[in-house]
Amino acid sequence: MTLRLDTAGPVATLTIDRPAKRNAMSYDMWSALPGLLAAVRDDDAVRVLVVRGGEHFSAGADISEFSTLRKGADGAARYGEAVHNGERAIATLGKPTIAAITGFCIGGGCEIALACDLRVAAADARFGITPAKLGIVYNFTSTKQLVDVVGPAWAKQILFSGEIIDAATALRIGLVNEVHPADALEARVKQLSETIAARAQVSVRGAKQIVNRITDGQHDEDDAVRALYDEAVHSPEYAEGVAAFLEKRTPRFSSAVQPDASAGTSTT
Repeated sequence: MTLRLDTAGPVATLTIDRPAKRNAMSYDMWSALPGLLAAVRDDDAVRVLVVRGGEHFSAGADISEFSTLRKGADGAARYGEAVHNGERAIATLGKPTIAAITGFCIGGGCEIALACDLRVAAADARFGITPAKLGIVYNFTSTKQLVDVVGPAWAKQILFSGEIIDAATALRIGLVNEVHPADALEARVKQLSETIAARAQVSVRGAKQIVNRITDGQHDEDDAVRALYDEAVHSPEYAEGVAAFLEKRTPRFSSAVQPDASAGTSTT
């Protein structure tokens, strides 16, 4: 078993499950990501995706494949395309994504975490992006994700040095949103994912799209952004949110799915 996708109510969990290799990502695993993310995208009951590992989030790409599948310029290009497509599948998902980071989060593992909207880490997690140790130039879109999160100076230090940084440093530079004791991480991720899933999804979707537009260089609202405003004010969620506020009660958004309303599992 390498990747596992489970759903429980409004939260889907993608687990990297290759403990013998510290969850190193193989070519087949990278190649499977677009299909798994499409399943999350197409499931209307799912509102949030959590990406997690086990003892380790992921030690990166499977280096043992570099002398076979990634051998030569053509092999490297084909392998790089699979990595890029997998990362983009996460980064472009229209639903909120949370990386729950434990242990090593290195190279391709950090690439996956950076593709997520939020990163919540255990206090003993370790981070690094190491292409400078392999003679590889880091992909443009993944480099942009890193720069967007930590800024150009820290992005350069991380990429130039290939050094491993601890969770406290990751929190200080903005690489992660939160750090918690290892035994408290799962509960916090569950709480955060369920909180986001309970919010008005028209607001969550709109916020994600606008933030992404800003980080992509847009400075002013346009017709596409104004359409998001219009969608919101004409939505049942807006009417319910205002009514709940005036009535001093918790909103009951009609599109919300309770945590125990559905469950299913698919595995790749």
